[in-house]
Amino acid sequence: MPLPLALGRFNTRVTNRIIGPILVRFPWYGWLFHVGRRTGRPYRTPIMLYLRGDRGVIALTYGERTQWLKNVLAAGSCTFESPGDAPVHLASPEFVHDPSRRLVPWIMRMPLAVLRVSDFVVLRVVT
Repeated sequence: MPLPLALGRFNTRVTNRIIGPILVRFPWYGWLFHVGRRTGRPYRTPIMLYLRGDRGVIALTYGERTQWLKNVLAAGSCTFESPGDAPVHLASPEFVHDPSRRLVPWIMRMPLAVLRVSDFVVLRVVT
């Protein structure tokens, strides 16, 4: 069972604004840039992206009902930026259910198992 959406809303309004600029300096973390599906407003969300060849994988720690995911699905694309790295453009989002969590690095499998996260969104890296 993913984390509660109420925690996600709190993180969006409070925590992300405070620790987001620090958090994105850790491995796999960065800013996910997406556009609001109703407002057209640009947003950025701190997120972990695992690049696996020509794919980017994001664990859905809050499930499928997050606003950033709805925005990315509606637009069909987004951009990921990590400090010091070139932006990565991503498209064609698709859901993947992976109870083995093999889509992510081995070191992240245990924390995701503890949180009972086995759903991911996989995006194609656009070059």
